[in-house]
Amino acid sequence: MSWQERALHFDCEGEALIGVLGEPPFGVAPHPVGVLIVVGGPQYRVGSHRQFVLLARALAAAGHRVLRFDYRGMGDSAGAPRDFRGATPDIAAALDAFAQACPGLERVALWGLCDAASAALLYCDERGADARVAGLCLLNPWVRSEAGLARAQVRHYYLQRLREPAFWRKLLAGKVARTAATELVAKLRLARAAGKADKRPSPADAPFQARMARAWRERPALPRLLILSGRDLTAREFVDHAANAPDWRGLLEQPAVRRVDLAAADHTFSTAAWRGEVERLCVDWLAALA
Repeated sequence: MSWQERALHFDCEGEALIGVLGEPPFGVAPHPVGVLIVVGGPQYRVGSHRQFVLLARALAAAGHRVLRFDYRGMGDSAGAPRDFRGATPDIAAALDAFAQACPGLERVALWGLCDAASAALLYCDERGADARVAGLCLLNPWVRSEAGLARAQVRHYYLQRLREPAFWRKLLAGKVARTAATELVAKLRLARAAGKADKRPSPADAPFQARMARAWRERPALPRLLILSGRDLTAREFVDHAANAPDWRGLLEQPAVRRVDLAAADHTFSTAAWRGEVERLCVDWLAALA
């Protein structure tokens, strides 16, 4: 076996949390940077199609200590359920437990897919420059709003349909339902509203998307690996939002950001080939954080 695993029990604000700590095999000196897998929800530490289990084992086999855990109210952890916007205390508790369980662990990279990527950025916004955080690995970050979703659908679905001769043949033949046309008009109105909203400054009680941008902007030298799926609306929403929201513009072009687009991949990188590519990208990126 090229890794070891053991259960980790720790506390978060009086509730018991459960995690699984993966480590390199006996006799292998661990890499000084560990990885905390932040789980998107609602799901637990195994992940879709055992994604987090397989990733953790691949990273452990490459020499990294890896902790994947359940938020309060999810999986085997106690407490009331919460979403990614309330996960900062859970992430902080996991970082504390990780350091205590692994003497010599110098720093930790936060890894997150979808709203777990958002949770990692919100953690950085709420806790400031936590010196333990060595970098962020963010896959298809979640920035969804009703208007932003409409804009992404118009750009990446409806406009494509309007370019298809088959659509116009159906329209002229009366085979396109009136409800479909009504839906398109509604999406266009919401997309227009999204464009206007992007031009307004963020209020004092900033929405989570603006807080994510603030965390990104205030630590420009923090290494970030951004992996985006080509066949994923969530990824397209993120790219559109980053290109149009004033507080996001230019952030993806910072020197510390390595962006990789996997054109054929879906949201959860569900095939062995896509999963293997993500594992390879993460191992290579982590090697540079030593």
